[in-house]
Amino acid sequence: MEKELKYLKHYAEQDEYHTILEKRKPLFPPPLVFFPNLLRVVLYSNRFARKKIYSDIRWANSSIDIVQSLERAGIKMNFYGMKNLKKVNTPVVFVSNHMSTLETMVLPSIIQPVMKVIYVIKEELARYPLFGPIALARDPILVGRENPREDLAIVLEGGSKKIQEGKSIIIFPQKTRTVFFDPPQFNSLGIKLAKRNKVPVIPVALISDAWGNGKFIKEVGKIDPAKEVHIAFGEPITVTGNGAEEHQKVVDFISSKFREWGRAELLR
Repeated sequence: MEKELKYLKHYAEQDEYHTILEKRKPLFPPPLVFFPNLLRVVLYSNRFARKKIYSDIRWANSSIDIVQSLERAGIKMNFYGMKNLKKVNTPVVFVSNHMSTLETMVLPSIIQPVMKVIYVIKEELARYPLFGPIALARDPILVGRENPREDLAIVLEGGSKKIQEGKSIIIFPQKTRTVFFDPPQFNSLGIKLAKRNKVPVIPVALISDAWGNGKFIKEVGKIDPAKEVHIAFGEPITVTGNGAEEHQKVVDFISSKFREWGRAELLR
């Protein structure tokens, strides 16, 4: 039963988390360590979703399983600023750059044990044979990414409803996953949603190209232990005025973290 389930880990108990990797190398190459584990997680999550028992705790635990699977493949995970998740007593809008599949799988492991959270995702993801039922089980907001005006209305209306239900929302304002951070392509939809509902914005900066985007299937890309994963949460931001200043604060936070992590070459 749900009440008997417990979170496998609480990353946000501390402000930072850093993987301590084993000195010995894995017996198999990183992709052979990680992707079978990814398939295992997706299969059991799909089964829970179809049985309508893919609950908050099960979702977070499957996300924690992904983090640990990446670590077993030799990827070092670094999480920062998690104390900022506990500085609010209302839902928030998380506004993040979007680099790879990794963050969609990993962010729930950090956020969900602290507050209920959902995603804004592309409709096409909900139609994937294995992943679709999992995505739909988590009550996402679905957008087409073809008509910006229509997507704005969907997010503002649907997002407001979810916030009123006590759920925080993760938004990736970029059109698609990319290793580059290009501010002109980073829209202010998350700021507009937060302003409309009088809730804070928490900026999220991340470097996740240790799990690269695949050439033919984006989810199946290179697993590269030579690259570390960085995910940082900024201070909650209250939106006032037209939101332009707050949008710039989010952009500046992400840009500053790219420089801090030695990846300034990815800034556009």
